[in-house]
Order: sequence, then structure tokens, then C-alpha cells
Amino acid sequence: MVVLQWRFRWREIFRAIRTFVSWRISQIMLTFRSLTYNEHMSQSYLVDCLLEPIYWFVDNFAGYLGRVFVFCVTILTSAVVAIAYWVGLPYWWQKNPYVTVFLVIFGNWLLLNIVFHYYMGVKTQPGHPPHGSMISEAASICKKCISPKPPRTHHCSVCDRCILAMDHHCPWLNNCVGYYNARYFYLYMIYMVAGVLFLIIAGLDLGYQVLWVNDTGGIIPNNDPDLIGHPVRMNKSGVLVPVKVFVEYDSFNFPREHVLPTPPITECQRITAHPWKRKAVVFMAITCVAVLFALGTLTIMHGQNISRGETSVEAHINAQLKKTHKNKFRNPYDFGRRKNWRLFLGLIQGRSFIRHVLLPSSHAPPGSGLVWHTVHNTLEDWP
Repeated sequence: MVVLQWRFRWREIFRAIRTFVSWRISQIMLTFRSLTYNEHMSQSYLVDCLLEPIYWFVDNFAGYLGRVFVFCVTILTSAVVAIAYWVGLPYWWQKNPYVTVFLVIFGNWLLLNIVFHYYMGVKTQPGHPPHGSMISEAASICKKCISPKPPRTHHCSVCDRCILAMDHHCPWLNNCVGYYNARYFYLYMIYMVAGVLFLIIAGLDLGYQVLWVNDTGGIIPNNDPDLIGHPVRMNKSGVLVPVKVFVEYDSFNFPREHVLPTPPITECQRITAHPWKRKAVVFMAITCVAVLFALGTLTIMHGQNISRGETSVEAHINAQLKKTHKNKFRNPYDFGRRKNWRLFLGLIQGRSFIRHVLLPSSHAPPGSGLVWHTVHNTLEDWP
């Protein structure tokens, strides 16, 4: 009698299945690569293809979104100023009238510069190469405009034009930042950062009292504003409660009724008890802190570029050139930190820092933006 024993070789079966699956995957990958083969395929080309929808969106809708951003900036700035007068001015006037006068003058000086430089940054054209004429100093030909392109000029895909000394396209201005409005853009950021920092410092004590001090600290509870103007007393828990009369006994034990005098109500207590004023303080605190961090970072970055005599576009280009030339590359438009700042602010030909920077000024930058002098060839009237 013969006994048959069936024995499965599990390892060989798994090995065969794995080989078959691997072969099928390799076949699918080979088919896919054969159908999508492109000898120009690279990582950069792939990234450009993936970013093409974003480029299309920017080219078609950034111009419309810019108007929305300008409207938002106007509304937010107006709201912050209104809250400062509605909430902050009475608070400081009760605290110290003389300091209040100084704060009003200093704050309105900042506001005047903010409004002026933002308006000029929006309305001033950044500068464009002239059309229909040849430029002898043209550095190249724009592939999109098919026209001569002067040095430091770049094409903006949103504006669909070449921009003189282009820095970037700013949606918050709904305009390009270029040769003629770069100073307005940067001074707007400077004064806006100074303005929100001024509001944060001036409202630090008020914000602390409204947002952090508990109601048990003698401040009228938020949910009971009716206590204002009425006789009150503090119970064992430290909460102010209303009372009608206070009974007092004299030496002859005859009771006399006295109304408990109302304690003086401070402006901080009124703000805490007013629900809308409290919300306004919270809104203002969040807005000012957010603007301080966002614009403060941009101000530092653009300030570093100005110190090196380059725009944001040139900063990326020069960084690549420094890598390829092994740090032997030198920016031909870098005249030193002090001179770069004077040229950027237009402080030449007798212009002063107090009159043309600390006060609103619409003076034009030096030159025409078509011809640029380098460290090897400078103008005699430049500082």
C-alpha cells in the first residue's frame, strides 16, 4: 500500500508570486516611460509643468485680486485708526492729558506718512521702457515684449510689461514695485511698522487691563454694566455688588442711613464693561501684532537688499552668480551701504533726510532708469 503525502512549499510559492508581481510592475513602468518619454525631461521642467496652473491663475486673476487687497488695506487701516480714537484717546486723556496731546501729534504724523506713501505707491507707475524707439544701452531683448530691454529691467507676467529696476509685483499695492515707486513702497512699510509698534506700546497697559486682569480685581464685571453709576460694595470674594443703603450707628446707638458713595469709575473699567469696546481692543491687538511680524520681516529683507544695492529679483540672480563664480562675483551696482541708501532715498543734490524722508515728499529718483552707472563708471553729481 502506497501512502501519498502532500507537502506545500510555501517559500517557493511566495517567491514565485513576488517575482510575478515585480515583473508586472516593471512592465507597467516601462510602458509608462515609453509612452511619456521626453529627452528634455528634467526636474526643473517637471516643476514648471506642475506650477503651470498657478502661473495661469496669477496671470489671469492677480490683477483683479489686487483691487480687493487694496480695499482690504484701506478698510483695516481705517478701522485701526477709528478704534484708536474711540477707545485709546479717552483712556489716555483720563490718564494724562499732556501725554495724550503728544501721542495724538506723533500718531497723526505717522498716519500722514502711511497714507501718503501708500497712495503714491499705488498710483505711481514703476517705469517702463519706451516703445517704438531703439535704446542704445539695451542689455537684451525681452522674449515676451519683443523689444529692447535696458539693464536691471525685467518682465512682469501680471502687468504683461517690462518694468524698470523691477523688484516684485505687490498685490497689496495692485502695482509693480519698480524704479519710480520703490521708495514709496519701502517707506510705507517703515511707517506702517512704526505705526503698529506705536499702537502696541501705547495700548500695552490698556490691553493688559482689558484682556488679562480678572474681574475679581476690582474691575466691574463685563456681564453687569448696570453697576456703573450705582452704589456698590465689595463682598468677601472681591466682586463688586450693588447695595441700597449702609446703616451706621453713632455713639447714642441711633441708626442713621447713609448711601454708600459711588467709587470713581475709570475709563479702563468702562471699556471692560462695554462689550463692543472690549472686542475692538481684541481685534486691534491681533491686527497690530500680525502686521508687525509680517511687515517687519519684509522690511528687514528689503532693507538688506537696499544695503547691497540690488532688487529682490537681482538678489536671486546674484546669489546664483556667486555660486557659479565661487564668490568672485561683485554686484556692479553696489556703491557701499551709505551711498546705496542715499541713492535709493534720493538724498542727492541738496535733499535732506528731515525734509524728504521724515516728511512726505514726491521727489523723483535720480536718473531715468534706462542708463545705470556701475562702480566703474559713476555720475559726477552723485554723492
